[in-house]
Amino acid sequence: MAGAFIHPSAVVEAGAKLGAGVHVGAFCYIGSEVEVGDNTHFGPHCSVHGPTRIGRDNRFIGHCAIGGEPQDKKYEGERVELVIGDRNLFREFCTINRGTGSGGGITRIGNDNWFLAYTHVAHDCIVGSHCVFSNNATLAGHVSVGDHVILSGFAGVHQFCRIGAHAFVGMGAFVNGDVPPFVMVAQEGYGRPRGINSEGLKRRGFDSDRISAIKRAYRALYMSGGTLDEARTRLVELAGGSEDVRAVLEFIDAGDRPLLR
Repeated sequence: MAGAFIHPSAVVEAGAKLGAGVHVGAFCYIGSEVEVGDNTHFGPHCSVHGPTRIGRDNRFIGHCAIGGEPQDKKYEGERVELVIGDRNLFREFCTINRGTGSGGGITRIGNDNWFLAYTHVAHDCIVGSHCVFSNNATLAGHVSVGDHVILSGFAGVHQFCRIGAHAFVGMGAFVNGDVPPFVMVAQEGYGRPRGINSEGLKRRGFDSDRISAIKRAYRALYMSGGTLDEARTRLVELAGGSEDVRAVLEFIDAGDRPLLR
C-alpha cells in the first residue's frame, strides 16, 4: 500500500493490495481479496468485495458497490471473481457483481468505459471497451457487450443476450434478443431495430463506403421481408467485399439466442 492515501474513516482489510497513488475516500470498504492498480480513486462510501481485480486509473465517484455476490439463487458461495480493466469511470451508485460457478465464474469489464449513475452489471457479464452506460442502464446475467456500445438511460438487457460492437440502444428500450453490430434499437414495447448507428460510426472514423456496406447488410437482415436464412444468404454475398459485413455475419453465426428482429 506504499504511496496510497486511505482516509481515516475507511476500512481496508488485511490482504488487500493497493497500487501507488490509490486514493480511498471517506467511509469506504476494501475487502481482503481486492487488488487495485495504480492511481485508482475511490470517492466516499464505496465498497469493494473480492475476489476482485481492478486496473489502473479507474475512478469510482461515490456510493459504488463493486464485486458483490451475484444475485442468483444458484450461487452457493463458490469462489468467483470480478475483473475490471483500466481508465473506467463509475458514477454514483453503480453496482457490479462477481460471476457464478455455473456461469463461468467471472464478470469482466474492459477499458475506457463510462458507467453513469445507478447502472448495474450482473453476474458473468462481459463488457468490452469504450462503452457508455447512461443512467440506470442495466444488464442481467450472462450478457456480452462489444466495444463502443452505447446504452441509453433506463435501457435493460435480458440475460444471455449479446450486444454487438458499435450498437446503440435507445432510452428505455428493453432488449430480449441479440443485437448485431452497428444496429440502433429504439423503444417500442420491447426494443426494435431502427437502422444503423451511422452518426456514431462517422464519429469513430468510418468512411462512406464502410457505412454504405453496413446499410446494405441492415437492409438484407431487416427490410428484405425474407426469412433469416434468406437474409444470411444475402449477407454471405455482401461479406465478400466488407469486413464489417463479415463481422455481422460472424456475430449471427455465433449466437444461441434469437436475433432481435
